[in-house]
Amino acid sequence: MSNRHFYHFSALPMSMRMVYTMTLLVLGTGYLFAMLQVFFSHAGLDGDPSMVSAKDIRTAYHGSESDTRLETALKGPMADMLPPEERKVIFSWVKDGSKQAGYEEKVKPIVESRCLACHDGSNPHLPKLTSYEELGKLTQKDEGATIPTLVRVSHIHLFGITFIFFIVSSIFAHAYLKPLWLKCVVIVLPFLTILTDIFSWYLTKMFPGFAWFIIISGVLMGFSFTVQWVVSMWQMWFYTLPDDIQECGGALPVMRRKLNTDDV
Repeated sequence: MSNRHFYHFSALPMSMRMVYTMTLLVLGTGYLFAMLQVFFSHAGLDGDPSMVSAKDIRTAYHGSESDTRLETALKGPMADMLPPEERKVIFSWVKDGSKQAGYEEKVKPIVESRCLACHDGSNPHLPKLTSYEELGKLTQKDEGATIPTLVRVSHIHLFGITFIFFIVSSIFAHAYLKPLWLKCVVIVLPFLTILTDIFSWYLTKMFPGFAWFIIISGVLMGFSFTVQWVVSMWQMWFYTLPDDIQECGGALPVMRRKLNTDDV
């Protein structure tokens, strides 16, 4: 029999459905920009800026076996900050041993004109590049994200993404989906993948092969978000419930008739 404590979207007042709809629209837009941020932060670390690969993820968390921190940055998130010919000058300087004479002659003018607007020391989260010694710190081997950085980002993601999926899943809970176990899996999946994603950061730091766990976790999280978003929006405005619902899927017909008279 139907669950009397369950209310399908059709049993909710128009005002509540509008709240849910606008919430999903904003969160969906936010999730899209989050995916773009992941792309722009990681794509190109392997030299190919067209897509995010497992090598990009390994480089971001474990580090690069061949590049310095400066090279990794200029191939990835900072790639568009300099013209290709100027990046080549810096790459050549690094390969030649990062000598001070080469810095003064070739690299310093590029840094002053292209980099100091952001890397002047005013932002504590960006490396300071006002001297040869400071830039020289970035010519060391790229060892990926540091543990303090991972800890800082971890707690932000754990709290932030949990709240996002709490909201989305609370809305999706009003959907009618059979069998019930499938609906439960879709709800539980993103919360599990939040944990596997973040713990995989630390594992990838030590064992680069775990980069695939980060990718798989991200794909499953995005899949769950998409399913919950699409199903919720569809059933909120376009879906008609079956007349006879045998399992958790909506309010009883008599309850729906009563509630629809108060649909404001």
